Parts: sequence; structure tokens; C-alpha cells
Amino acid sequence: MKTITFDFGNVLAHFDHRITAEKLLPHTTLNADELIRAIYCGQPEIEYECGRLSTEEYFRTILPDSKLTCSPGEFVAAFEDIFSRNSEVSELIPRLKPRYRLLLASNTNAAHYAKYSVQFAPVLAHFDAFCPSHLLGHRKPNAGYFAACQRSAQAEPGECLFIDDLPENVQAARTHGWQGLVYRPGEDLEKQLRGMGIQFDGPVR
Repeated sequence: MKTITFDFGNVLAHFDHRITAEKLLPHTTLNADELIRAIYCGQPEIEYECGRLSTEEYFRTILPDSKLTCSPGEFVAAFEDIFSRNSEVSELIPRLKPRYRLLLASNTNAAHYAKYSVQFAPVLAHFDAFCPSHLLGHRKPNAGYFAACQRSAQAEPGECLFIDDLPENVQAARTHGWQGLVYRPGEDLEKQLRGMGIQFDGPVR
């Protein structure tokens, strides 16, 4: 194995869309569940994560369904601040870096990417390449996404391992020829990786 690719959301870091909804409730007549559906569960989010909408265009597009009365700046402030550190995974990254090329693979949009690139700069500094969907023009599990990531892998598909929390994304990576691992919190990722032949710097924990 030469290259290990990590998903960001709910692997390297946790996220919670409800945080955004709760912050925006004073600006809408919808309840939290309705607002989450209006913001995150439609075609605009797909277009945004594929880089086909700017943040401003995305905000304007969801306004009718979300019934938001806030300014674009107020929306972005609430929308982007949803991430928290997942120590279980992030603490493994510097122990993998000396031996493997590390890629970050994320279905993400411009606002979220700008936020977490700064918020998690210390751990992201260990990564060799970044593959956010809004820059690649494809989202997981689309085959085009993995083809685009392959150009950053600097390894043959069979020399690449992909870690994601969604089974459908891991299956798509396997279809592409990568090895895949579904991440589930609390299942001892380090032990699972060692069982696949992955080596770490430092002692076994």
C-alpha cells in the first residue's frame, strides 16, 4: 500500500447540520427539520458540492424553500461552523505520514472547505493532496470522482486504500480498483488498519 485516502466528514472530523439549523431558526418560519431538508436535501446542494454554484448562488437558490430572512453573511457564518475534531482518526494521521502518501477525499462545498481548511490546519498539514468535490466537479460515489482522485494518488489503484463512513462510497472505491474500509466510530481504526498490513510510526496503542 502506497496511498491512503481519508474522507473528511464523520471520519477525520465530525459534523452536524443541526448546528446550522438551530442558528438560523430566528430567521425563518420553518422548524429545524424542515430547514435542514430545505438547505441540504435538494438538487442545489448537489450542484454546490460539485462546484456548479457559488456560495452566493447557492444561498439565493435555497431562499424560497428555506424562507430565510437573514443576510448572506449571516447565513454563511451559521452554515460553515459545524465541524469538531475526531481524535480517534486525526491522531493517527501523523503516525501514517512518514510511510504513506495521504489524500483527503471529501464531498464538500466552497464555504465548508474554506472553514475546515483553517480550523483543522495542523492535521491537514500532513496530507499530500486534497480532493474536494467542489473543485473536482464530481461527488462520491460517482466514478468520475475516483478517476479524478487517482491523478493525485501517485500509485496504482491496487496500491490505494480508501476510508469512508458510507458503505456506498467505499464500494465505489473498490469498483475503481482501490481497497476500501468502512469507518465506524469505536471500532479501533488503528487495529483494523494494522490487520490490513498498514504500518504506523510509534508504538502499538
